[in-house]
Amino acid sequence: MKRSSRARLSATAAVGALSLALLTGCSDEGSADSEGSAGSAGSGDPGSSAAAPAKALSATELEKLLLAEGELKGFRVDPGDDSIPDSKADVSADKAECNPLVWSTSALPPGETDAGANNLVGEDPTGGASPTGPLTEEGVDMLMEMDMTFVGLSSYEGDGAEQAMKAVNDGVAACADGFAMTGEGDTSQITEVSAYEGTGQGDESAAFTMKIDMDGQGTAAFNTEVVRKGGTIATFYTIDFGSIGTGKATDIPAALIEAQIAKLK
Repeated sequence: MKRSSRARLSATAAVGALSLALLTGCSDEGSADSEGSAGSAGSGDPGSSAAAPAKALSATELEKLLLAEGELKGFRVDPGDDSIPDSKADVSADKAECNPLVWSTSALPPGETDAGANNLVGEDPTGGASPTGPLTEEGVDMLMEMDMTFVGLSSYEGDGAEQAMKAVNDGVAACADGFAMTGEGDTSQITEVSAYEGTGQGDESAAFTMKIDMDGQGTAAFNTEVVRKGGTIATFYTIDFGSIGTGKATDIPAALIEAQIAKLK
């Protein structure tokens, strides 16, 4: 695949805070922080699924439900402390109805709750080896071939999880023509949002693709899947440095989604 200079710069800039951590040794603890049409339905619909818990899980309880290092073969797990926003106040859209989409892509709760936890799960191209020393050009190339997924868990009182899913689906439809997203002082222009068929995990799920203008250097496309199981919602957002600027979104690893949803109560 031909790589643009913008893509290479993006990969290099992310090495210290995000990618290198996945390659050089990972922690099994998550980081506690404290959303077309529907993408796809899971094994049941909102009315037939198990009732949401009377009390939402705490951030500490959610951390224990995140995938940990060694639980999924071929993947490494990192807390992502330097790569994931601390709170929903750090990222926003210029249209309120698009905020659930922005938060879902940032491993933050898409609905009304403060109970959240998140981490980063990346493919392990080293076969379990832990490279040391300065990052070489070969190492940068390796990172650019490596998919990384931001995983977020959030828990809700009553029907809060169902309402969060509705907000995601409503946002996909309302924001189809795009919106502006701001985070850490930078603004990106989302040019298009569209639903696609996801894995269908959990009691209810939705999946969408966002396309982002790269300031004249192409279009970046990213996939996000949001899954509800009972009163807990899991969000998955995958990035592949090598595909940035090509306009082609990277598939979220189905094995990762299945393994994470299997851990939820």
